[in-house]
Amino acid sequence: MHRRAILILVLCTALWSTAGVATRFLEQAEGFEIAFWRALSCMVCIAGVMMLQRGRDWLEPIRSAGWAAWISALMWAVMFTCFMLALTRTTVANVLVVMAASPLLAALLGRALLNEFIGIRTWCAIVMAGIGMIWMTREGLSGEGLAGMAIAAAVPFASAINLVILKKAGAQLDLGPSVMMGAMICALVTLPMAWPLGASLNDLAIIGALGVFQLALPCLLLVSVSRHLAPQEIALLCLLEVVLGPLFAWVGVGEQPSISTLQGGALVLAALAFNAYFSTKARSIT
Repeated sequence: MHRRAILILVLCTALWSTAGVATRFLEQAEGFEIAFWRALSCMVCIAGVMMLQRGRDWLEPIRSAGWAAWISALMWAVMFTCFMLALTRTTVANVLVVMAASPLLAALLGRALLNEFIGIRTWCAIVMAGIGMIWMTREGLSGEGLAGMAIAAAVPFASAINLVILKKAGAQLDLGPSVMMGAMICALVTLPMAWPLGASLNDLAIIGALGVFQLALPCLLLVSVSRHLAPQEIALLCLLEVVLGPLFAWVGVGEQPSISTLQGGALVLAALAFNAYFSTKARSIT
């Protein structure tokens, strides 16, 4: 099951990575309006799935949600919202460098709260991936936009907290509805900043597809596999999104990545492959 969970998570990162190339085909929508419509379509999609599964009782998981579900929902909302907000206040490179802290924070929090064992192999992979992320974005790094970097820092913190909650409570609770609740909070927060709405029908179709296939589906899959992977494993594998995003943009719309992006991406891939291979091998032995 560990190997299958890794493969499912790789699929999740591939789906998350489609956002960059998809937004290149938008006509009018940008910034917070994209975040609003994407969160709204994600919320509607998951609500529809819950209705099909539970019928008239589809709201029961929300009414009976405990503290873990609501904290998880808040963390999803922070991740959905703060990444977009940070991009409006600093460079993409600065944001991505801050995101490189995700595996380290997840590892430390998992160790402190879940007593997760973190081997030398995992620490090496975290360091390698972090160096690769910094190398990928070094040409765009800037000392400006510290406010944006501070906002971006909320994303890896929220991700680490969420992963620990998913690991600790996910075996007893269905935390899938938390994704819907987080999307609802994100939509409510971003609506005032997105107003007045000006997306065309073409934009709504693209953003709606993103809400379903780039947000709802991979996030629900992440919830389902989180009980089989350690928080630091998930956070490490999620860095694959940063590597695949530029590659999809290159293939999809001809945006050729820089040499630094390719070199750093190769190092990140090597770190992820190294950790995934030896963690799976260790589990097969035990």
